[in-house]
Amino acid sequence: MPHIAHIAVQTPAHSAVGELLSYASEEVLPPGTLVRVPLGRRELLGVVWEPPAAPAPLPEGLELRSVACVLPGIAPLDAGWRRLVAFAAHYYQRSVGEIAVTALPPQLRDMTAEQLARRLAPPKPARKSRKSKAETETEPQACEPVRPQQPAAIPSIALSAEQASVFSQIEQNPGPFLLYGSTGSGKTEVYLRAVQAVLEANPQAQALVMVPEINLTPQLEERFTARFAPLYGAEAVVSMHSGMTNPQRLKSWLAAHTGRARIVLGTRMAIFASLPRLALIVVDEEHDASYKQQEGARYSARDLAVWRGRDAGAKVILGSATPSLESWHASSPTAEGGAGRYLRLAMPGRIGAAALPRVRLVDMTQQPRKAVFSPPLLEAITARVQRGEQSLVLLNRRGFAPVLFCADCGWKSDCPHCSAHQVFHKGDRTLRCHHCGFTQRVPFACPSCGNPDILPLGKGTEQLEEELERVLRNVQRPDGNPARVARIDADTTRAKGALQEQLAAMHAGDIDVLVGTQMVAKGHDFRRITLVAAVQPDSALYSSDYRAPERLFCLLMQAAGRAGRDAGYVAAQGSRAEMWIQTHDPANPVYAALQKHDYEAFAARQLQERQDAGMPPYAFQAIVRADARTQEAAQAFLNAATQAARDAQLPWLDEVFIYPPIPMAVQRVANVERAQMLLEATSRGALLRFLNHWQPWLHWLRGQGEHRAIVRWLVDVDPLSI
Repeated sequence: MPHIAHIAVQTPAHSAVGELLSYASEEVLPPGTLVRVPLGRRELLGVVWEPPAAPAPLPEGLELRSVACVLPGIAPLDAGWRRLVAFAAHYYQRSVGEIAVTALPPQLRDMTAEQLARRLAPPKPARKSRKSKAETETEPQACEPVRPQQPAAIPSIALSAEQASVFSQIEQNPGPFLLYGSTGSGKTEVYLRAVQAVLEANPQAQALVMVPEINLTPQLEERFTARFAPLYGAEAVVSMHSGMTNPQRLKSWLAAHTGRARIVLGTRMAIFASLPRLALIVVDEEHDASYKQQEGARYSARDLAVWRGRDAGAKVILGSATPSLESWHASSPTAEGGAGRYLRLAMPGRIGAAALPRVRLVDMTQQPRKAVFSPPLLEAITARVQRGEQSLVLLNRRGFAPVLFCADCGWKSDCPHCSAHQVFHKGDRTLRCHHCGFTQRVPFACPSCGNPDILPLGKGTEQLEEELERVLRNVQRPDGNPARVARIDADTTRAKGALQEQLAAMHAGDIDVLVGTQMVAKGHDFRRITLVAAVQPDSALYSSDYRAPERLFCLLMQAAGRAGRDAGYVAAQGSRAEMWIQTHDPANPVYAALQKHDYEAFAARQLQERQDAGMPPYAFQAIVRADARTQEAAQAFLNAATQAARDAQLPWLDEVFIYPPIPMAVQRVANVERAQMLLEATSRGALLRFLNHWQPWLHWLRGQGEHRAIVRWLVDVDPLSI
């Protein structure tokens, strides 16, 4: 008699297909087994799940479709992984199958059982060649990895007093920990020691170390491999991020799933890695918004790390020089109004007694009009080049200028498909929309009035690079060579390996001035930089998003941390590390706190403002978004959803405040209109329970005739931008 298997497949939450689908199976399949099952005309990857607590009886006469096959050679995903997926699906309002299947390697989703069997087969022995007996005796066998006869000793690196104290507390307490350490304080060495401790304590233990950006994984992998590969083998350290090829991702996933990989390094996607013996999770730069997924299931990898650590009995270390206000509040003692959930560990000093850079504010209202760089800043950069030092210039806007403008008729380079401007890229003479990707050539004259004199408005990294090359063209380095300027942003790093080449040139001293976006402002250990400049940071001060000041402060603090990291080098140059900020509002409290490197004062002020306004972390939020062909249709769906909740008198509605729907900041993208509606509650539980009761009504509304214009809808729990 066939058995019934309950399978999680990739059906988006808004499809209303159901959480689990039932199939017939000739054998009992344990939960976690990977299978291929038919769905419609397709055959999909699925994960066998525990049966529902009260499974609905099958309609009489219904014949279940059969499981197509079980994927061979892969042990079932363990209960801890399934609990993580189930929690993420429940919390972030998605289906179990959507989370489960997208968490698996893409190549695994597309492989047949036969293809996977070939992939997992051991490599064939190399063909024998005629060799001398001596050569044969000394050569390792083809199928056997070369391993050291005795465990190699881990390089001994002396810890500073602060590092030793923090490491001791990590050893003695269960956590979770918030490691609050200034830039250059040696947080990475603490991570290495913590990983070393758990691996030595348990010969099967595994550790997960996450970073926010793909470009930070190579240098981290280099340090971890150098430390642990001699002890545990080359496959002991693997990476997981979206920049890897599908075969590479599958190889890393299999190594982690089988336990061969002892350490997994990765970006936010790595939180769903199958790690059956997980003992430690490290989330470096935990404040970074990149840990929040912005497409599909909008999960926070940082928050899931805390949940997974608690569920698995693993220690969790969140590290940052500028912690998120949520984590800072969670690590503040209850006596001070905090939540007291994390143990805060502080490392305020820099390794090698390197001083934090001096922050200098340049009042741009007192500088030449329309100046890209103020004269004092140009003098400081020039002096650095002549002494052989490096400078970093930060502007978080790529392209040459945000928009082209006609002074005669007021025409602007608007995107025809989005409510946004097309950015002017001078290098290839194109206008590009950074929202939908639409690209066209720069017109020879104004398309509206024919004026040939159309002008760029605003500044981008491309313009900064061009201006610096012009200003520094006659400036020489100590070796007599001309100054070299380079740019790192999403445009210059598209080619495979381009970013690594540019970073290597920076580390080697082949670049004097580096212009870049936020992708170079955090995590990189540039030893020769003595000056960092933020050219145009003020726009964040006037944003309608209440998180904008926090993001700006964190970005500038992290950028400042790239300067003066090598105290010996700075002293040898007779220099002083500096952070220059060009601003039209030098009296702003954000800059005042930055000048003192006083994150604690900044956090206290921001938390007080948020508490007074009833905003996170003192309240909990979700956004319901609707996309449609017209703004009216999108908002009508959201209004109808609110009315349905009230008419049905849904549980917990009285504890949730629903704001009226409004257009999103970028209202139209790729000819689709977007509207959003904010939900707020003082209780996280009340908000989640209400959303769970509301979901069926949202599905039902989507199917009504008057709302068929809706392209999609989604729920974003704990949104990072509003």
